[in-house]
Amino acid sequence: MTNLEKYNAVFCEIFNVSESNLGDGFDRDAVSDWDSIRQLSLITMLEDKFEIFFDSTDILGLTSYQKGKEILCKYGVEL
Repeated sequence: MTNLEKYNAVFCEIFNVSESNLGDGFDRDAVSDWDSIRQLSLITMLEDKFEIFFDSTDILGLTSYQKGKEILCKYGVEL
């Protein structure tokens, strides 16, 4: 499984959506289910999958599917 597939799988599981829903418009403003609990679950699952630890700025900054990709790249995860 590629890193992008792992990343997409996390989003699909947390938000209970199909991969076709993911993209530039998938963000906390557009997704009604994106609340603080899901945010925490998303962060935790991404840290577990990629064996990294986000700093607090990145935890607060992960507000979209696209932004999450940028943040993971910052930690050396190639998608």
